[in-house]
Amino acid sequence: MLLRMSNLFLRTLREDPADAEVPSHKLLVRGGYVRRAAPGVYSWLPLGKIVLENVARVVREEMDGIGGQEVLLPALLPREYYEATGRWDDYGDTLFRLQDRKGADYLLGPTHEELFTLLVKGEYSSYKDFPVILYQIQEKFRDEARPRAGVLRGREFHMKDSYSFDIDDEGLQAAYDAHRAAYVRVFERLGLEYVIVSATSGAMGGSASEEFLAVAPTGEDTFVRSTESDYAANVEAVTTPAPAARPIEGLPEAVVHHTPGTATIQTLVDFLNAAGLGRDFVEADTLKNVLVKTRAPGSDEWELLAVGLPGDREVDFKRLEAALEPAEVALLDESDFAANPFLVKGYIGPRALLDNKVRYLVDPRVVTGTAWVTGADRDQHHVIDLVAGRDFTPDGTIDVAEVRDGDPSPDGKGTLYTARGIEIGHIFQLGRKYTDAFQVDALGSDGKPKRITMGSYGIGVSRAVASVVEQSHDDKGIVWPREIAPADVHVVGTGKGDQIEEALRVAGELRDQGLRVLVDDRKGVSPGVKFTDAELLGVPTSVIIGRGLKDGLVELRDRATGEREEVALGDIVERTVAACRG
Repeated sequence: MLLRMSNLFLRTLREDPADAEVPSHKLLVRGGYVRRAAPGVYSWLPLGKIVLENVARVVREEMDGIGGQEVLLPALLPREYYEATGRWDDYGDTLFRLQDRKGADYLLGPTHEELFTLLVKGEYSSYKDFPVILYQIQEKFRDEARPRAGVLRGREFHMKDSYSFDIDDEGLQAAYDAHRAAYVRVFERLGLEYVIVSATSGAMGGSASEEFLAVAPTGEDTFVRSTESDYAANVEAVTTPAPAARPIEGLPEAVVHHTPGTATIQTLVDFLNAAGLGRDFVEADTLKNVLVKTRAPGSDEWELLAVGLPGDREVDFKRLEAALEPAEVALLDESDFAANPFLVKGYIGPRALLDNKVRYLVDPRVVTGTAWVTGADRDQHHVIDLVAGRDFTPDGTIDVAEVRDGDPSPDGKGTLYTARGIEIGHIFQLGRKYTDAFQVDALGSDGKPKRITMGSYGIGVSRAVASVVEQSHDDKGIVWPREIAPADVHVVGTGKGDQIEEALRVAGELRDQGLRVLVDDRKGVSPGVKFTDAELLGVPTSVIIGRGLKDGLVELRDRATGEREEVALGDIVERTVAACRG
């Protein structure tokens, strides 16, 4: 491959795009790799398409290596498939929905479990046909409410999704393990720093679920790791170790106190400590009751939900949404409080919630025998020593409090610390959710039908491109890993005449040696602009043919290390091939 910049469809930019917030968005646009077409929708220009296909090639090679077979399914899907699994409603506003000229409902596929399941059902019917792994690399569509960060969070994105089909759970585990190992190889070949974390399954359903996160401070996912073990989890999947229940006998009776001006946790604690009650209070002694409303998919009716948690914690809304998925969750507005006068703002307690049949779920730390300061359901009044299991009994637990550095690790080893990451892969053991919905059976060796079990495995191909840039750039531009770079070497003819002609000759010889070459043969462009473009574009190796040519010398540069070396013109092809092939 030889690309000449004199006729390449490419325009680099000197200024960051106005809407860009993260490095990958800025640099992919400035480098002419992508262009915005609409909010969350991007065109991939020639160099960007090469990088995208290079990532896809790596993914294909590793998928083929575990026995995967590539297919290509339609992106336009009929409604009935998704209704059969409940996901027409479960996905809510995330789906792009449309109708054909006859009024039939369709969607643009966000993921393809349903169609793959039906495909296998239509083709295979015996245990001898299994196991099978099918995959595709295709555009997916999700109507993100807040598309941002360029191709990191778009409405249209390039994704590899694969599906395993097995006769039994042992086969599913083997397929899951094979995908996990393949993903490790993919992300190592892409040069990404990543972590594998426990995750929730969400609308996908299923049991075991792990995410591959590219470590980046700009990532939207918060994950935790233990200081003393290999425990790692997406913050939504962290479980809070519940303390042991305490005996109720002998605990003081609950007493209501007039607590004027204490509508917040901090003002309440300050008031109690100044009231001379014979003990000190901290925020963790209080029970905060947070009200939200939920709505089941496809329903128009909202239901109240109360979440009780220690007053030193806040509800993490992402954890709350994950815990209640696929239900929609929203905060209460003034009309909700007006319609439910038993909800006294700032002074809500468990008794009014339970008396009025509001579903009440509490943090795992709220165990039997724990005593709390909480709202007394009267303006400017709180109750002290309200005991769980004696004075109130919640409807259950919900683990949605914020996770903080220093919290105990769920595996009992060390404490947690938080970091940020970008989701680049997700693997699920789906089990039989989809094969149950479509009654996918195969005749077993005993002559009896057996329900097929599934796994689902995704890699964000376009997101991986951006994740590489997030991790591999400097103040001058992108620094591509060689595996996915748009070229192996960037040959730059800095002046005119002999320098450009010599650059084209060297570029041709490098191409003949099997390298992928980008050559800057533009005339009338200053050397400074060419150097700036070379650093912005980020090709791993550069050959600079400039003023040293008169002395028979050219320069070999390494983009990652910044090292520069003068090389005799007659040796440059051999030295460049050696540099590119390691």
